[in-house]
Amino acid sequence: MKRSLVLGSIVFAGLILALFVNAQQAPLGTIQKVADNLYMIPGGGGNTAVYVAANGVVLVDTKLANNGQGILDQVKSVTPKPITHIINTHTHGDHNGSNEFFPANVEIVAHENTAASMARMPAFQDAKKFALPDRSFNDKLTLLTGRDAIDLYYFGRAHTNGDAFVVFRALRAMHSGDAFAQKGTPLLDANNGGSGVAIVDTMAKAAAGIKDVDTVIPGHSTLMKWSDFVEFGEFNRAFLDAARAAQRAGRTPEQAAAELKLPEKFKDYGLARAGANMTAIFAELSRAELSR
Repeated sequence: MKRSLVLGSIVFAGLILALFVNAQQAPLGTIQKVADNLYMIPGGGGNTAVYVAANGVVLVDTKLANNGQGILDQVKSVTPKPITHIINTHTHGDHNGSNEFFPANVEIVAHENTAASMARMPAFQDAKKFALPDRSFNDKLTLLTGRDAIDLYYFGRAHTNGDAFVVFRALRAMHSGDAFAQKGTPLLDANNGGSGVAIVDTMAKAAAGIKDVDTVIPGHSTLMKWSDFVEFGEFNRAFLDAARAAQRAGRTPEQAAAELKLPEKFKDYGLARAGANMTAIFAELSRAELSR
Protein backbone atom coordinates (compact mmCIF):
# COMPACT_ATOMS: atom_id res chain seq x y z
CA MET A 1 0.00 0.00 0.00
CA LYS A 2 2.89 2.39 0.73
CA ARG A 3 4.16 1.83 -2.81
CA SER A 4 0.71 2.68 -4.19
CA LEU A 5 0.64 5.90 -2.19
CA VAL A 6 4.10 6.92 -3.43
CA LEU A 7 3.14 6.16 -7.02
CA GLY A 8 -0.09 8.12 -6.56
CA SER A 9 1.86 11.14 -5.31
CA ILE A 10 4.27 10.93 -8.26
CA VAL A 11 1.41 10.67 -10.71
CA PHE A 12 -0.36 13.65 -9.11
CA ALA A 13 2.81 15.76 -9.19
CA GLY A 14 3.14 15.02 -12.89
CA LEU A 15 -0.47 15.96 -13.53
CA ILE A 16 -0.11 19.25 -11.64
CA LEU A 17 3.05 20.11 -13.60
CA ALA A 18 1.31 19.32 -16.90
CA LEU A 19 -1.70 21.42 -15.88
CA PHE A 20 0.47 24.44 -15.02
CA VAL A 21 2.55 24.12 -18.20
CA ASN A 22 -0.57 23.95 -20.35
CA ALA A 23 -2.10 26.91 -18.52
CA GLN A 24 1.06 28.97 -18.98
CA GLN A 25 0.96 28.28 -22.69
CA ALA A 26 -2.65 29.47 -22.94
CA PRO A 27 -2.86 33.27 -23.13
CA LEU A 28 -5.67 35.19 -21.49
CA GLY A 29 -8.82 35.07 -23.53
CA THR A 30 -11.20 37.97 -24.06
CA ILE A 31 -13.53 38.80 -21.22
CA GLN A 32 -16.98 37.27 -21.74
CA LYS A 33 -20.30 38.45 -20.34
CA VAL A 34 -22.03 35.79 -18.22
CA ALA A 35 -24.90 37.89 -16.84
CA ASP A 36 -25.56 41.50 -15.86
CA ASN A 37 -22.43 42.68 -14.01
CA LEU A 38 -20.80 39.22 -14.17
CA TYR A 39 -18.01 38.28 -16.57
CA MET A 40 -15.51 35.46 -17.11
CA ILE A 41 -11.87 35.73 -18.22
CA PRO A 42 -10.57 32.39 -19.55
CA GLY A 43 -6.96 31.35 -20.16
CA GLY A 44 -3.72 31.82 -18.24
CA GLY A 45 -4.82 29.36 -15.56
CA GLY A 46 -8.26 28.81 -14.08
CA ASN A 47 -11.26 30.82 -15.20
CA THR A 48 -11.50 34.19 -13.43
CA ALA A 49 -14.93 35.58 -12.58
CA VAL A 50 -15.35 39.37 -12.57
CA TYR A 51 -18.33 40.62 -10.54
CA VAL A 52 -19.11 44.32 -10.74
CA ALA A 53 -20.81 45.26 -7.48
CA ALA A 54 -22.04 48.68 -6.39
CA ASN A 55 -18.81 49.77 -4.72
CA GLY A 56 -16.18 47.80 -6.58
CA VAL A 57 -15.17 44.61 -8.34
CA VAL A 58 -14.93 41.13 -6.85
CA LEU A 59 -12.59 38.68 -8.59
CA VAL A 60 -12.89 34.94 -8.20
CA ASP A 61 -9.42 33.41 -8.77
CA THR A 62 -6.39 35.21 -10.21
CA LYS A 63 -4.82 32.59 -12.49
CA LEU A 64 -1.10 31.83 -12.66
CA ALA A 65 1.53 34.38 -11.63
CA ASN A 66 2.18 37.35 -13.92
CA ASN A 67 -1.43 37.60 -15.13
CA GLY A 68 -2.46 40.42 -12.80
CA GLN A 69 -2.04 43.25 -15.29
CA GLY A 70 -3.83 41.25 -17.96
CA ILE A 71 -6.75 40.63 -15.61
CA LEU A 72 -6.88 44.31 -14.63
CA ASP A 73 -6.82 45.41 -18.27
CA GLN A 74 -9.76 43.13 -19.02
CA VAL A 75 -11.67 44.44 -16.00
CA LYS A 76 -11.09 48.05 -17.10
CA SER A 77 -12.68 47.21 -20.44
CA VAL A 78 -16.04 46.74 -18.69
CA THR A 79 -15.88 49.01 -15.62
CA PRO A 80 -13.75 51.79 -14.08
CA LYS A 81 -14.48 50.51 -10.54
CA PRO A 82 -11.57 49.32 -8.38
CA ILE A 83 -10.90 45.74 -7.29
CA THR A 84 -12.11 45.42 -3.69
CA HIS A 85 -12.18 41.65 -3.09
CA ILE A 86 -10.54 38.45 -4.33
CA ILE A 87 -12.05 35.04 -3.62
CA ASN A 88 -9.74 32.06 -4.06
CA THR A 89 -11.68 28.85 -4.71
CA HIS A 90 -8.77 26.64 -3.61
CA THR A 91 -5.02 26.50 -3.02
CA HIS A 92 -3.54 25.87 -6.47
CA GLY A 93 -1.24 28.40 -8.09
CA ASP A 94 -3.21 28.52 -11.33
CA HIS A 95 -6.07 30.03 -9.31
CA ASN A 96 -4.23 32.30 -6.85
CA GLY A 97 -0.92 32.97 -8.60
CA SER A 98 -1.61 36.64 -9.38
CA ASN A 99 -2.98 37.59 -5.95
CA GLU A 100 0.26 39.47 -5.28
CA PHE A 101 -0.32 41.87 -8.17
CA PHE A 102 -3.24 43.52 -6.39
CA PRO A 103 -2.74 46.02 -3.55
CA ALA A 104 -2.80 44.95 0.07
CA ASN A 105 -6.11 46.74 0.73
CA VAL A 106 -7.92 44.26 -1.52
CA GLU A 107 -9.58 41.77 0.82
CA ILE A 108 -8.75 38.15 -0.04
CA VAL A 109 -11.22 35.46 1.05
CA ALA A 110 -10.96 31.65 1.02
CA HIS A 111 -12.06 28.57 2.93
CA GLU A 112 -10.08 28.03 6.13
CA ASN A 113 -8.39 24.88 4.77
CA THR A 114 -7.37 26.74 1.62
CA ALA A 115 -5.98 29.59 3.72
CA ALA A 116 -3.88 27.10 5.69
CA SER A 117 -2.64 25.37 2.54
CA MET A 118 -1.77 28.67 0.84
CA ALA A 119 0.23 29.73 3.91
CA ARG A 120 2.52 26.74 3.29
CA MET A 121 3.10 27.57 -0.39
CA PRO A 122 6.53 28.99 -1.28
CA ALA A 123 4.83 31.66 -3.40
CA PHE A 124 3.32 33.29 -0.30
CA GLN A 125 6.29 33.50 2.06
CA ASP A 126 7.98 36.53 3.58
CA ALA A 127 7.25 39.74 1.66
CA LYS A 128 4.44 38.11 -0.27
CA LYS A 129 2.36 37.14 2.77
CA PHE A 130 0.09 40.10 2.03
CA ALA A 131 -1.30 38.04 -0.87
CA LEU A 132 -2.64 35.38 1.52
CA PRO A 133 -6.33 35.32 2.56
CA ASP A 134 -7.33 38.05 5.00
CA ARG A 135 -10.59 36.33 5.82
CA SER A 136 -11.64 32.69 5.90
CA PHE A 137 -14.81 30.72 6.54
CA ASN A 138 -15.88 27.24 7.58
CA ASP A 139 -19.23 26.18 6.09
CA LYS A 140 -20.77 29.36 4.68
CA LEU A 141 -20.01 33.05 4.36
CA THR A 142 -21.93 35.89 2.71
CA LEU A 143 -19.99 38.81 1.26
CA LEU A 144 -21.63 42.14 0.47
CA THR A 145 -25.33 42.83 0.93
CA GLY A 146 -28.61 43.20 -0.92
CA ARG A 147 -28.51 42.38 -4.63
CA ASP A 148 -24.71 42.34 -4.49
CA ALA A 149 -24.66 39.43 -2.01
CA ILE A 150 -22.25 36.59 -2.76
CA ASP A 151 -22.67 33.30 -0.90
CA LEU A 152 -19.61 31.11 -0.33
CA TYR A 153 -20.25 27.45 0.50
CA TYR A 154 -18.09 24.54 1.62
CA PHE A 155 -19.45 20.99 1.57
CA GLY A 156 -16.36 18.83 2.12
CA ARG A 157 -13.36 17.33 0.35
CA ALA A 158 -13.33 17.12 -3.44
CA HIS A 159 -10.49 18.41 -5.67
CA THR A 160 -8.83 19.57 -2.41
CA ASN A 161 -9.98 19.87 1.20
CA GLY A 162 -10.89 23.54 0.78
CA ASP A 163 -12.99 23.89 -2.37
CA ALA A 164 -15.35 26.87 -2.21
CA PHE A 165 -18.49 27.23 -4.31
CA VAL A 166 -19.11 30.92 -5.04
CA VAL A 167 -22.75 31.85 -5.72
CA PHE A 168 -23.80 35.21 -7.14
CA ARG A 169 -27.20 35.07 -5.58
CA ALA A 170 -29.16 37.67 -7.57
CA LEU A 171 -27.72 36.45 -10.89
CA ARG A 172 -28.44 32.74 -10.38
CA ALA A 173 -24.81 32.00 -11.24
CA MET A 174 -21.95 30.14 -9.54
CA HIS A 175 -18.18 29.71 -9.86
CA SER A 176 -17.35 26.09 -8.99
CA GLY A 177 -13.56 26.28 -9.04
CA ASP A 178 -11.89 22.95 -9.75
CA ALA A 179 -14.40 20.96 -7.72
CA PHE A 180 -16.08 21.04 -11.15
CA ALA A 181 -13.34 22.01 -13.57
CA GLN A 182 -14.74 20.37 -16.70
CA LYS A 183 -16.60 17.30 -17.87
CA GLY A 184 -14.14 14.52 -17.15
CA THR A 185 -12.21 12.77 -14.43
CA PRO A 186 -11.31 15.37 -11.80
CA LEU A 187 -7.79 16.10 -10.64
CA LEU A 188 -7.57 14.71 -7.10
CA ASP A 189 -4.94 16.51 -5.02
CA ALA A 190 -4.46 14.07 -2.15
CA ASN A 191 -1.53 16.17 -0.90
CA ASN A 192 -4.01 18.95 -0.18
CA GLY A 193 -6.84 16.73 1.07
CA GLY A 194 -8.52 15.89 -2.24
CA SER A 195 -10.53 12.68 -2.32
CA GLY A 196 -12.04 10.51 -5.05
CA VAL A 197 -14.29 8.96 -2.41
CA ALA A 198 -15.44 12.04 -0.53
CA ILE A 199 -16.04 14.04 -3.72
CA VAL A 200 -19.18 11.98 -4.33
CA ASP A 201 -20.89 13.10 -1.12
CA THR A 202 -19.49 16.62 -1.45
CA MET A 203 -21.00 17.10 -4.90
CA ALA A 204 -24.30 15.58 -3.77
CA LYS A 205 -24.44 17.97 -0.81
CA ALA A 206 -23.64 20.91 -3.08
CA ALA A 207 -26.34 19.92 -5.56
CA ALA A 208 -28.87 19.68 -2.74
CA GLY A 209 -27.71 22.66 -0.70
CA ILE A 210 -27.23 25.30 -3.37
CA LYS A 211 -30.48 26.74 -4.70
CA ASP A 212 -31.54 28.85 -7.66
CA VAL A 213 -28.45 28.58 -9.87
CA ASP A 214 -28.77 28.33 -13.64
CA THR A 215 -25.27 29.10 -14.92
CA VAL A 216 -21.95 27.66 -13.73
CA ILE A 217 -18.46 29.00 -14.36
CA PRO A 218 -16.29 25.87 -14.11
CA GLY A 219 -12.62 25.91 -13.21
CA HIS A 220 -11.21 25.22 -16.67
CA SER A 221 -13.95 24.99 -19.27
CA THR A 222 -16.66 26.90 -21.05
CA LEU A 223 -19.81 28.03 -19.28
CA MET A 224 -22.01 25.19 -18.06
CA LYS A 225 -25.60 24.75 -16.93
CA TRP A 226 -26.70 23.70 -13.45
CA SER A 227 -27.76 20.36 -14.93
CA ASP A 228 -24.14 19.82 -16.04
CA PHE A 229 -22.98 20.40 -12.47
CA VAL A 230 -25.47 17.86 -11.14
CA GLU A 231 -24.51 15.37 -13.84
CA PHE A 232 -20.82 15.74 -12.94
CA GLY A 233 -21.68 14.60 -9.43
CA GLU A 234 -23.44 11.56 -10.88
CA PHE A 235 -20.37 10.85 -13.02
CA ASN A 236 -18.15 10.76 -9.93
CA ARG A 237 -20.57 8.42 -8.18
CA ALA A 238 -20.57 6.05 -11.17
CA PHE A 239 -16.77 6.16 -11.31
CA LEU A 240 -16.50 5.38 -7.58
CA ASP A 241 -18.98 2.51 -7.90
CA ALA A 242 -16.91 1.07 -10.75
CA ALA A 243 -13.73 1.38 -8.67
CA ARG A 244 -15.32 -0.37 -5.69
CA ALA A 245 -16.64 -3.20 -7.87
CA ALA A 246 -13.28 -3.66 -9.59
CA GLN A 247 -11.37 -3.76 -6.30
CA ARG A 248 -13.77 -6.32 -4.85
CA ALA A 249 -13.26 -8.41 -7.99
CA GLY A 250 -9.50 -8.41 -7.41
CA ARG A 251 -8.64 -6.12 -10.29
CA THR A 252 -5.69 -3.71 -10.21
CA PRO A 253 -6.24 0.03 -10.67
CA GLU A 254 -4.73 -0.25 -14.15
CA GLN A 255 -7.12 -3.06 -15.07
CA ALA A 256 -10.05 -1.16 -13.59
CA ALA A 257 -9.24 1.89 -15.71
CA ALA A 258 -8.78 -0.17 -18.88
CA GLU A 259 -12.06 -2.03 -18.34
CA LEU A 260 -14.06 1.00 -17.21
CA LYS A 261 -17.61 1.07 -18.54
CA LEU A 262 -19.86 3.95 -17.55
CA PRO A 263 -23.46 4.82 -18.48
CA GLU A 264 -23.97 6.17 -21.99
CA LYS A 265 -24.76 9.68 -20.75
CA PHE A 266 -21.10 10.06 -19.76
CA LYS A 267 -19.77 9.11 -23.22
CA ASP A 268 -18.39 12.60 -23.87
CA TYR A 269 -16.54 12.84 -20.54
CA GLY A 270 -12.75 12.92 -20.73
CA LEU A 271 -11.07 9.98 -18.99
CA ALA A 272 -7.44 11.10 -19.22
CA ARG A 273 -7.03 10.76 -15.43
CA ALA A 274 -8.90 7.46 -15.09
CA GLY A 275 -5.77 5.49 -14.21
CA ALA A 276 -4.49 8.02 -11.67
CA ASN A 277 -7.91 8.35 -10.08
CA MET A 278 -8.38 4.59 -9.86
CA THR A 279 -5.02 4.34 -8.10
CA ALA A 280 -5.98 7.08 -5.66
CA ILE A 281 -9.44 5.64 -4.97
CA PHE A 282 -8.12 2.08 -4.50
CA ALA A 283 -5.67 3.43 -1.92
CA GLU A 284 -8.43 5.35 -0.11
CA LEU A 285 -10.73 2.34 -0.05
CA SER A 286 -7.93 0.09 1.25
CA ARG A 287 -7.08 2.53 4.03
CA ALA A 288 -10.73 2.73 5.02
CA GLU A 289 -10.93 -1.07 5.15
CA LEU A 290 -7.77 -1.34 7.26
CA SER A 291 -9.06 1.25 9.74
CA ARG A 292 -12.21 -0.75 10.51
